[in-house]
Amino acid sequence: MEPWPPDDDHALTAELGAALWAVGPVPEEFLAAARAAFTWRTVDTELALAELTFDSACDAEPAGLTRSAGSARTLSFRGGPVVLEIEVTDAGIVGQLSPPHGGRVSAQTASGSYDEAVVDTVGFFSLGPPPPGPVRLRAQTDEYVVATAWVSLR
Repeated sequence: MEPWPPDDDHALTAELGAALWAVGPVPEEFLAAARAAFTWRTVDTELALAELTFDSACDAEPAGLTRSAGSARTLSFRGGPVVLEIEVTDAGIVGQLSPPHGGRVSAQTASGSYDEAVVDTVGFFSLGPPPPGPVRLRAQTDEYVVATAWVSLR
């Protein structure tokens, strides 16, 4: 038995190389997963990120306004010239995209889209109730693509 570590760098390199090749090639499913993960590195580069600018659950109401205890939660997001405002109730999400362009809005969770809707010519859309956990909205029109920051709506 040779002493460890070997006194010679070449012997060490040879022993390490032999140990690596002894386990065989990398399984194909690992290589496929690595390639798939690598392609996702730029998936959101074409998206403008719309940051949360107002949340009625956190921000104070302007003076003089009143609200009933059972009212909806209102959120506003801004990404460059695009504003996305939504109202969340137990029945679902209604919102408006400004500037108004026809297009589509999808609601996404970590596991994928849970709902999608057409945006009408004045920017209005309606989605189903959000599931628990973080959600983001992604709007795509002929003029722009924007995604909101992830936010828990429940």
